[in-house]
Amino acid sequence: MKITIETLVNTSVEKIWEAWTKPEHVMQWNHASDDWHCPKATNDFRVGGKFSYTMASRDGKMSFDFEGIYTVVVLHKKISYRLGDERVVDVFFEKTRDIVKVVETFDAENIHSVEQQKNGWQAILNNFKMYSEKI
Repeated sequence: MKITIETLVNTSVEKIWEAWTKPEHVMQWNHASDDWHCPKATNDFRVGGKFSYTMASRDGKMSFDFEGIYTVVVLHKKISYRLGDERVVDVFFEKTRDIVKVVETFDAENIHSVEQQKNGWQAILNNFKMYSEKI
């Protein structure tokens, strides 16, 4: 099953692309709630390149690495990657005037409900929007 989330970001596609791909930016927005953060991020941003984002609770009790390998990179338009569990994620950047629509579609996993997954990924995308509009 595929899940789709989206947001509209009021900034340039160039700034969005940088915020999405540069580790120093990813660490600022890649968390679903204020009690989590992203203390480490690495990114070899190219087809065949690997990324790894550590997501950790601020109290230090839990953490995990969100990792994948890029399968498609189309400048300012599309990024696709395969996660370690073989799920596929596609991210589309659609520029219309001064707004960029970001649409993310991903394969659901079998541990959490579809609603939990959608809400968690949407919360991270909302953080991305807020951060991207500030830089």
